[in-house]
Amino acid sequence: MSTTLRTSALGVTAGLIGWFILVEIVSGILQGYYVPLFSDIVTELGIHDSDVNWFEAAQLLLSALVVPVLAKLGDMYGHKRILLIAAILTAGATWWLAFAASFWTFLVAWALQGFYVVWLPLEIALIFERGRRQSRGVSLTRRAAGLLVVGLQAGAIVGALAAGRIYAATAGDMTLTLIVPAVAVTLVAVVIWLWVPESTPEPGRRRLDSRGFVLLAFALLLVTSALTFLRLNGPGALWVWALLLAGIVGFVLFGRFELRQPDPAVDVRMLARPEMWPVQATAFLVGISLLGAQGPLSTYAGTDPSLGYGLGLDATDRSNVIGVYLVSLIVGAVLFAVTSRRASPRIVLIVAALLVGVGYALFLPFHRELWQVLLNLGVAGLGCGALVGAMPAAAAAAAPRGQTGVGSAMTNTTKTIGGTFSSAVFGVVLAAGAGVVASETAASLGGYLTVWAICAAGGFVAAVLLFMVPRVAFADADESPAAPSADESDEAVAQPRG
Repeated sequence: MSTTLRTSALGVTAGLIGWFILVEIVSGILQGYYVPLFSDIVTELGIHDSDVNWFEAAQLLLSALVVPVLAKLGDMYGHKRILLIAAILTAGATWWLAFAASFWTFLVAWALQGFYVVWLPLEIALIFERGRRQSRGVSLTRRAAGLLVVGLQAGAIVGALAAGRIYAATAGDMTLTLIVPAVAVTLVAVVIWLWVPESTPEPGRRRLDSRGFVLLAFALLLVTSALTFLRLNGPGALWVWALLLAGIVGFVLFGRFELRQPDPAVDVRMLARPEMWPVQATAFLVGISLLGAQGPLSTYAGTDPSLGYGLGLDATDRSNVIGVYLVSLIVGAVLFAVTSRRASPRIVLIVAALLVGVGYALFLPFHRELWQVLLNLGVAGLGCGALVGAMPAAAAAAAPRGQTGVGSAMTNTTKTIGGTFSSAVFGVVLAAGAGVVASETAASLGGYLTVWAICAAGGFVAAVLLFMVPRVAFADADESPAAPSADESDEAVAQPRG
């Protein structure tokens, strides 16, 4: 009888993961669909190419602000409920994008579409909570996270390939073209409503620390705004540094305030645990290369090789290079899902971080030929793909019961801050070298070497930090050497209770 029940439970969980893979495919479509259309969107809205930067900045800022709040609400009221609300908000914003006729309406709709970034943390929390009932929440979540990232990256490839073709098939009708992702998000909201089961919130967790979230939002707003303006205005603007300093002070005040709260917005003590803080630091460091290095990669690939560097690729060939990188992310996520069954999750994380460091370090001596760039990206992509799948699952495993949503969501917030930070720094580094070479618009080779060196250092530092994680972290209760005693159960966050 117990075997039958266990098999049934596993089947339900497998079905849940299947629905979530579909959700992540749509998330990937949103991330890949619009990029090939940006030039046409610029023309349609009558704006300048540089104004596209504000789209990215607005969406990153909103995602950094709302993800911790929605994840906390998921822990309090049920992760499916908040996932459905986030999907409905994303669908509404995506429909708005299709009919937006001005820069400001498009910008607001684009920012609100950023609610989709909370989908993955809430899915991880739902899978973890269901697996916990079978005493295998951590191992199940590790494998599922890799598959979800495969769906995400596959969706990004599908979106990037489909956008231009749909735009051509509609004879350049931008509204019809942008309706396609709106329909996809609407359908996935129906899928969540009808077929995703709800989690069981922890009793007694019905108080939202609104003041804590206001402080967190204010600090995030200051820091991300300062980094965005640093990229746009350069390091010479002193007010940008004052804004950044104010944001850092805001985080300090937020931390002190949260330590005094019985049910804080973000449990600072949880983030300080040895199982958790290296994971959050790794998310920040991975965001440097995952979110910040793609722009420099694209511009380097398009730089005229007559300058002594660059690949001189046209837009189509540059898209193919990015496609190879996305495929390597998929392979890395699959390898993580497979190897985490047999190898220590901690060791897998360390190896993945080392691959990121090695991949970008290879750029320093080898960057003149296309095959060299593809090899370097392939190595780094394997590591990034594994880490993208591993970090939310590792954070969920390290979080106490009732905080899996917040724990996994914080990896997205720290990754976003890392990407925003590196994007600002890379913009300054590359702009500093522009005009000193034969072309007045190309960045210097030294600027690109600095970008790659920073990305490599981020990978190597993350690997070192992950060595500090306890050896038994991220394991199911029956995988660890000894189960905790009753008095220790609240502290042994690496070993979920069944």
